[in-house]
Amino acid sequence: MPRVSESESEFGVEKAIVLLSGGLDSVTALAMAKSQGFDCYAISFSYGQRHDIELKFAREIAKRFNVLDFKVVSVGLNSFGGSALTDKNIAVPNSSAEDGGIPVTYVPARNTVFLSLALAWAEVVGARNIFIGVNAVDYSGYPDCRLEYIKAFEALAKLATKAGVEGGEFCVHTPLIQMTKAEIISVGLGLGVDYSKTVSCYSADNEGRACGLCDACKHRKRGFEQANVVDPTRYQKNSK
Repeated sequence: MPRVSESESEFGVEKAIVLLSGGLDSVTALAMAKSQGFDCYAISFSYGQRHDIELKFAREIAKRFNVLDFKVVSVGLNSFGGSALTDKNIAVPNSSAEDGGIPVTYVPARNTVFLSLALAWAEVVGARNIFIGVNAVDYSGYPDCRLEYIKAFEALAKLATKAGVEGGEFCVHTPLIQMTKAEIISVGLGLGVDYSKTVSCYSADNEGRACGLCDACKHRKRGFEQANVVDPTRYQKNSK
């Protein structure tokens, strides 16, 4: 059941903002929000990422799930760089960080920026629920995908908004945070998600075909294998 407070009812507890990237995790989070009875608003970000094909996929997903509204918000994180996803001078690695450290695909403060904008929209439309498909199990070790971070953001939301100061509560739902990729895929398939219509690759081409080599592709491939499901991902011809 959704984790909400009684004070939220007057604002419409059934509303939720869902962060939608066009990838496997975020579409599953959207499907789960819909299955719980939320009326969903979806938000995607053009943040200077290497490719924007994911936004096309996100738009199609939002339409397929009949969200109440869908927005693409531009945030120029590439102005700062510092990540292989926003700085073309930093190559996307084909292997995980050997020292167990945070990989170069980490985008500085990305989830904080994204959640803050989702929070702003939530306050405008009277939603008190935000869904984000972060995962701390089968992922790359990003610091802004941990439960401690999510709890801290919820505390910030209460302090930093008119709704929070007036007694409202915001809940950041992370339904995937302790799930393996295989478990996520199994849940999504049970909810009717078509994963062939998603793109997770860090180096997807202009048609949304995956490289098959980056960390995101490897996690995705392994997930389908462990779920005993045929991988519907379209790969580039030179992928392995």
